[in-house]
Amino acid sequence: MSNFTIKPLNKTTWPDFARLVEKNNGVWGGCWCMAFHEEGVGRGKTALQNRTEKEHRVREGRAHAALVYDGKEAVGWCQFGPTDELPRIKHKREYQSGLEKLPDWRITCFFVDREYRGKGVTSAALEGALKEIARLGGGTVESYPEDVEGRSVSGSFLYNGAISIFERLGFKRMRRLGQNHWVVKKVVRAARKPKKE
Repeated sequence: MSNFTIKPLNKTTWPDFARLVEKNNGVWGGCWCMAFHEEGVGRGKTALQNRTEKEHRVREGRAHAALVYDGKEAVGWCQFGPTDELPRIKHKREYQSGLEKLPDWRITCFFVDREYRGKGVTSAALEGALKEIARLGGGTVESYPEDVEGRSVSGSFLYNGAISIFERLGFKRMRRLGQNHWVVKKVVRAARKPKKE
């Protein structure tokens, strides 16, 4: 399926994002893609609170994602943002022990509607996120995907994607995090602004 289009998550596309999340039960038990933001998720937080916090962030321009569309329907996304927008990551203690310098951008999670898994949505979302990062000025981009080679892993649990998708798009492995995750990095150039005629 190469007929996907990409749009940034913003107040205009919020209803499409919300429909996709609601269709999929709030995603991972009501996360609403808030786990990596400062507010986080967990005990004492309801799915409705997560939804409200996410909507506030989107409407204020403090949440970023590349939404993948099949026609008029959003079918997946890739969340990205500056490190201060997404300060929470898995394996954080281990990450910080080997940290030399924070990246400009983080890619923290993907979600694909169950009907579209295995159809290239994750790759399209990652490409879309990188284009959006370039449009927003570029810089060093980091993510923490999983190495699934030789292992059977359900796509529904690959919240940060498979490392092979990142490597196809030029990311380099920097160091291991936990047993199967890696810090991967790529420098994205700022997009050229069109010349005025």
